[in-house]
Amino acid sequence: MLSPASRKRRTIGRIPGLGTGTGSRGPRWTRPAVRTHSAALRSTGPGRRRQVRGTRKRERFRASKPDADAEVVLAGILVADPACHGAQALTDLVADARRFATEAHQRIDQRRKYSNQPYQEHLKAVAEQVASVTDDAEMIAAAWLHDTVEDTPATFGDIERAFGRSVRDLVAQLTDVSKPSDGNRSERKAIDRHHLAQASARAKTVKLADLIDNCTDICRHDPGFARVYLREAAALLDVLGEGDERLFRRAQQALANCARRLGLPAPPQSVAEDARQPLRSELSLSQRRALRLFTEAFTASEIAQPLRSFDIERGMDVLQTLASADDLEVAGLRRDGVCIGYLSAGQQAHRAPEDLLRAFAPAQRVRRDAPLSEVVHVLTHYDFCFVTAMGDVAGVITRGDMQQPVVRMWLFGIVTLMEIELLERIRSRWPDGSWTERLPAGRLDKAQALLAERRRRGQHVDLADCLQFGDKARVLLSDEEQRLAFGLPTKGAAKRVMSDLESLRNNLAHAQDIVTYDWPQIARLARNIEERLKQQERD
Repeated sequence: MLSPASRKRRTIGRIPGLGTGTGSRGPRWTRPAVRTHSAALRSTGPGRRRQVRGTRKRERFRASKPDADAEVVLAGILVADPACHGAQALTDLVADARRFATEAHQRIDQRRKYSNQPYQEHLKAVAEQVASVTDDAEMIAAAWLHDTVEDTPATFGDIERAFGRSVRDLVAQLTDVSKPSDGNRSERKAIDRHHLAQASARAKTVKLADLIDNCTDICRHDPGFARVYLREAAALLDVLGEGDERLFRRAQQALANCARRLGLPAPPQSVAEDARQPLRSELSLSQRRALRLFTEAFTASEIAQPLRSFDIERGMDVLQTLASADDLEVAGLRRDGVCIGYLSAGQQAHRAPEDLLRAFAPAQRVRRDAPLSEVVHVLTHYDFCFVTAMGDVAGVITRGDMQQPVVRMWLFGIVTLMEIELLERIRSRWPDGSWTERLPAGRLDKAQALLAERRRRGQHVDLADCLQFGDKARVLLSDEEQRLAFGLPTKGAAKRVMSDLESLRNNLAHAQDIVTYDWPQIARLARNIEERLKQQERD
């Protein structure tokens, strides 16, 4: 069932090979309130930027004296005169990036893995490292935002709308591109390292700051994994040489300090597979078949909508159509009969269409038979997922389309498989039934009451069959080995994840909105199913 806020997208005819569902815009996640800075930054031309930088240098010299016109602002940026609109826009950019990132990570209650601190403490540390070597506000903003697309429901489109194309590009360069289906940890890290090798010197500077803080945190709290991380970080440094020289030296020193603390002679230079990989999940034959069914039966073609497209010569008409049509979010542009890019609603109609044309990023395109888990991966990073038919882009999927019944069936099935696995693991781990000691008395009483009722109806069940989803999770994840098997390092992390999954399950069961607040759980389930499929291929 679609949410009340969903509306049909205007389409023209049917495109062979694509689904005919109605689709919807659907509610997107609520973005933190920030100002849009792209126009203000564009108004600050090269000459103006040089003037601003020169002003900052003079103000640093004057900062030691009381001066009402000088003001120290966020992350060490000094702005001379609030009336200087270019400088003020740069200052606001950092402040709003901090607010945007903080709210985005708080919204999903993300915390540091070991210290359980709010995640913004890591973002602050990275931003401060960057600000210590540059006053480039876009770089400092990117430092605050560097994990936003990777970890929260925000997309690259959200970043660009709020902070402009330059910041968006920096965040994209800092965001991992590998997927669970790409292979083991070593293979995925190699893919991400190659992606970062192509990044700009500005992005590499931010990554150096990120590496420094992560290295310090991991070495302090997890010496076992630190040995693996050191090898990966040493390999990463090989592609970060274009970053700031001072941060590069700090990163080298951080790795050396960590190696010394672990009793290693020097930071190792090769990347090895993490010896602490989660326990392999032994799936039954029926579960394997069900998992394969969820991959092959639920594909992009089931929910894709035909992409309305126009000849590029009619670009201005496209912009006007997007501006006036409430139910049209995106349109393709054709050249010589081939769709070469797209325009999206909200772009500035006074600019030439050629300047606004967005090429289809390779990571945005999926085949019509791609599993829904791949679609989720794309929509975690981008506003639009484009579907190809016979090699050309023919359809489009947005997060609003993920409200469709087909997607709900797919998600509910995955959650059900996970619940079955929880139950089977409980029986395997505590065959004598001693798991009851790990459940609060009140919850155990409810399970026993349900057992009595089900047996009265003639059902052949035991006490474990009568546990609720949350009870099964509580029992199993109280065991450290089982918790680590699910990739959850602490009890607090396990509790939050299972609580979120239970919330998603309830929203699915009651036909509630699943996109606005449940997207992190949807992305987690998609990664889980890709990892399981990869494991089946290895087996």
